Formats: sequence, C-alpha cells, structure tokens
Amino acid sequence: MSQELTKSASEAVQVWETAQREAMAWSKSTIIPKEYMNNMPNCLVALEVANRMKASPLMVMQNLYVVHGRPGWSSTFLIASVNQCGRFTALRYEEKGDIGSDNYAVRAWAEEKTTNERLNGTWITWDMVKAEGWLNKAGSKWKTMPDQMFKYRAAAFWQRTYAPEISMGLHTADEVDDITPVEQPKGTMTIRFSVSQMAQAKAEIENAVTTADSILERFPNLAPDQVEELKSYTFNAEGN
Repeated sequence: MSQELTKSASEAVQVWETAQREAMAWSKSTIIPKEYMNNMPNCLVALEVANRMKASPLMVMQNLYVVHGRPGWSSTFLIASVNQCGRFTALRYEEKGDIGSDNYAVRAWAEEKTTNERLNGTWITWDMVKAEGWLNKAGSKWKTMPDQMFKYRAAAFWQRTYAPEISMGLHTADEVDDITPVEQPKGTMTIRFSVSQMAQAKAEIENAVTTADSILERFPNLAPDQVEELKSYTFNAEGN
C-alpha cells in the first residue's frame, strides 16, 4: 500500500510539473489575451478548464474573460458549444411582441436528438431586464444592441437549464457584468440590488464567502430596506 501511495504522489508531482511547464510556455505567447500573457497562474487555470472540457487551451483563453474579478464565457462560445456537442439541434430563437416595444420577448429552443423533444428556454422579457437592473447599468449593451442581448441571454438561460456541464457552472461575461453591483462612494444617490444581486449576496453570506457587514461596507448607499434585509438574513442564517 505504501508503495502505491508513493507512486501516486510521484505521478501527481510529475503531472503538476508538466502543467507548470506548459502554462509557462503559453504565458510567453504574444497572441493570447492579455489576461494570460506573462501570467502563469491564469494559464494554469485555463489549462485545467480546457482539460475538463476536452477543449483547446487557446480556445478557452480566447473565450474565458475576467469581469469584475470573476470568470465568464463569451456568449458566442457557449452557443457554439451547444451547437457542436451533438446532443441537440442548433439553438434557435422564438420571438414575440414588437421589437423595440415593452412587449418584446425572446426564448431559445432546440430539440434533443435522442427523443426529438423540443426543449424551450426561459422567456427573456423587458420586465425581467428592467427588474434585474440590467438596463440602467453604466455602459449597458441593452441600450445599444438589445436584439442581440436578448438572444445572448436567452441562449445562456437555455444552456444552464439543459446542459449546465458545458459552461462548468460559469455565467457569460455579459451576465457577470450585469449581475455585479457597481460600488459607489459615500455621498452619492441610494442604490438598490436587483433580485439576482440580492440572491447572490445572501448566497455568499450563507456559504461564508463574505458577511453582511462586509457587503454594507462596500455599498454604503444601499437602500435602507435592503440593508435591513441583509442584516436580518445574517441573523436567520446564524440562527439556523
């Protein structure tokens, strides 16, 4: 048994050393995104993701972005991954309402090849866009290219519902940008978390990733009712 453990440890060291050498080589490339150039740790992460996905490391580096400190896939990469996985027909989009009006909505759909079942995604509506706070964030693409954003978001929701393993649990870069609260200095107008932002804050508190006090320190202008909600949630979480 001890010989087997020694052999396993030795093999693990060799794998780690090989990965480091490969990551170092990638980091010296001048055609990879800047987040990976001369950054061996980031290249190691990309190699790990590529290995799990059985994908090209270069493809992963070109499509995995860091937004507000969090990794996220490009929407086109996820759509292409679904279309190429072989389990479904290519993603298509169903629209209702009038483009540019408040009644416009889009959902993605595809058929499962083994059953021929049509798999419908979630309707992305203007009410959702506004309620989640996606529209009014600084630099929001929902204002400049709403038709494309509707399809990107609809595809992302579909993929997480029917093939979550493709994205390995990561959101798209656009989603990360939309759901990350913007920190504001003291003295500015009151801000409100969207539904998804509040849910994310509570999840981080529950999983001990952060505390309510830490969140409130970062967002001193959070609406009073949401401040109380987070404080109350902390109390309830500790009580449970």
